[in-house]
Amino acid sequence: MMTWLMLLVLTVCLVNLGIVLKVIFVHFFRTEVPAAIVYTGRFRFLHCLYLFTTFWGDILEKLGICSMPKFIRFLHDSFPNKKDPRLVVTCLRFGTIPVRVYQPKSSSAKPRSAIIFCHGGGGIFGSLKLYNSLCCHLSRESDSVLLAIGYRMVPDHKYPAPIFDCLSGTIHFLRNLNTYGVDPSRVVLCGDSAGGSIVAALCQMLLNQPDLPKIRAQILLYPFLQGLNFQLPSHQQNKNVPFLTWKLLFYCVASYLDIPLSWETAIKNGANMPPEMWEKVEKKINVHYIPKRFKQKGYQPMSFGPFNETAYLETKQILWKFHAPLIADNDIIAQLPEALLVTCENDILRDDGLLYKKRLEDQGVPVSWHHIEDGFHGVILSFNTKPFFFPCSLRITNIVINFMKNL
Repeated sequence: MMTWLMLLVLTVCLVNLGIVLKVIFVHFFRTEVPAAIVYTGRFRFLHCLYLFTTFWGDILEKLGICSMPKFIRFLHDSFPNKKDPRLVVTCLRFGTIPVRVYQPKSSSAKPRSAIIFCHGGGGIFGSLKLYNSLCCHLSRESDSVLLAIGYRMVPDHKYPAPIFDCLSGTIHFLRNLNTYGVDPSRVVLCGDSAGGSIVAALCQMLLNQPDLPKIRAQILLYPFLQGLNFQLPSHQQNKNVPFLTWKLLFYCVASYLDIPLSWETAIKNGANMPPEMWEKVEKKINVHYIPKRFKQKGYQPMSFGPFNETAYLETKQILWKFHAPLIADNDIIAQLPEALLVTCENDILRDDGLLYKKRLEDQGVPVSWHHIEDGFHGVILSFNTKPFFFPCSLRITNIVINFMKNL
């Protein structure tokens, strides 16, 4: 018995040593840490910790024990949520959809504004529990009722489950605003990363719901808005920057849309998009619309690879307008609500936000744009984690709160 136990301990130690060596190699030889990042040592440690957990997740997935996404979600949901004495937090289900409703305990002379929040994580990471502290902070400081929607995720649920869950949860909430003491004229949709993508899509989908209260504004925090052109300056400049490298971005997109990972190169080079389609959307995803200062470092204009019909047939879902709010028709864009848009300099998705900003402004939609020079993808989750706090995370939350207060 002792021999087997010792062998097991030795095996685990050797596996951990191998993972640590791989983490060191990947972080120091394949990862870029931008000079603008504050607390570089903290950034490096956090990334190494992230790599360590994902490598373990990959091992468990290959052994058939647990998928990598489920393992990561298990880890980040293992930490207990702290209760906020100034809020009433209610865990509910709208049908089968888990949600959390955050309501300030203090009395209000008039109905409150509301935030419908869709969390990020690429459809792979993230949860109601992980985002609990952020939702508490936003609800409390903006004196708003906040609804957080816990949509289904990869690997058990792919497209269209996440966006349909968020749509159903949003519609149910909009039809019952009186229950939560919400002013129907001040309902805002908010999301970060993949949640921002869902919010942008929901705003467009809800335009065809005249029986529902109109969305007052959309808050998009470093959102994913298109999967047609992965050669924009930010894709080239930040492809190896944590915490959303090109490899992870493609993995998230492919997993969500059930696209074979073998088509990575074709999608990156645009070989999966028919020339006639590119001609239709080129004006909406054109690098010339990105301000010059964002193209001065590490950007080389590239033409798309030759069209591959097989790649198109097996990956065409990534080209659907449903997944690319950025390429919606002008008449749709023109009807959208006011937007708060936050982009981060060191983010592979930065230029999606810059292009959406221009599209909204060109159609007369008011946009409040904030660019975070020392920001990186996913940074908002660090706003109250003392060991891993980055100052720009608090700036982003304050931007959101001030926006809500001024509606």
